[in-house]
Amino acid sequence: MGQKKDLTGSEKSKIVRYLAEGCSSLKIAKLLKRDHRTIKRFIQNSQQGRKKRVDKPRRKITAHELRKVKRAAAKMPLATSLAIFQSCNITGVPKSTRCAILRDMAKVRKAERRPPLNKTHKLKRQDWAKKYLKTDFSKVLWTDEMRVSLDGPDGWARGWIGKGQRAPVRLRRQQGGGGVLVWAGIIKDELVGPFRVEDGVKLNSQSYCQFLEDTFFKQWYRKKSASFKKNMIFMQDNAPSHASKYSTAWLARKGIKEEKLMTWPPCSPDLNPIENLWSIIKCEIYKEGKRYTSLNSVWEAVVAAARNVDGEQIKTLTESMDGRLLSVLAKKGGYIGR
Repeated sequence: MGQKKDLTGSEKSKIVRYLAEGCSSLKIAKLLKRDHRTIKRFIQNSQQGRKKRVDKPRRKITAHELRKVKRAAAKMPLATSLAIFQSCNITGVPKSTRCAILRDMAKVRKAERRPPLNKTHKLKRQDWAKKYLKTDFSKVLWTDEMRVSLDGPDGWARGWIGKGQRAPVRLRRQQGGGGVLVWAGIIKDELVGPFRVEDGVKLNSQSYCQFLEDTFFKQWYRKKSASFKKNMIFMQDNAPSHASKYSTAWLARKGIKEEKLMTWPPCSPDLNPIENLWSIIKCEIYKEGKRYTSLNSVWEAVVAAARNVDGEQIKTLTESMDGRLLSVLAKKGGYIGR
């Protein structure tokens, strides 16, 4: 019988089972209708096992060199271990030793993503903070959109894997398999929405205003009292569909104009507390690497996660605004984090 292609996973499993039952390699070859040499080669390789690792003596690092590495790691964030050690003129240290040394004084982290802030942006952020420093933020409705995909952001696929375990397979879908655009608002301790933007609709000025009419105004705003409407301040960011003349005029006809429509500084997602709400919801819907098979299923997950956000959590976010404004002023318009 001639030799054929390599053994399949199923055949390998059968060989192990037959060996456990006491079958000889020749009998196994006949049962599987494979060449005897192929069976013997697999048995020999599997019984041989891996070669034991021989630990080589590691290059010792002096206390002086260790201090140099620590200073270099502080000066060169996100640099590789090789670059850090080369900057200290320390050579001959294997990668495993470099990483072991750095692990005691540093952590592997990703760079934080934040919008670019130039001098004009910082000045506008300071002016905004001064303007609203005495505002009663319990009257402000903070709004924003969020897109959720079936697979979640790439970073959510990371996590620790136990020794001896294999990482689960994640099939890669183009554009994350599509996504759902979600709009919501928070005011004091109340969540407004979330509302789903119809699939395939691109939010321009006209579609954005129609969306607000069908969801926010008809389903929430019109139920509020006249005194509430009189005092409420509507916040939205500077997305083109939000800040256009068409949208501004449309909101003015709804009574949301002048001081009732909050001016917003450029490049300032860190100042909008609803961004923290999005983080809470995403942590919930993508926990343990969860993925979704349809847009409806991921939307249902968003709704369920939003229901679990209680009033105290929302109140904590909206009450953080005084501190955010003071931080912006203290940092002279700089980024304050979230």
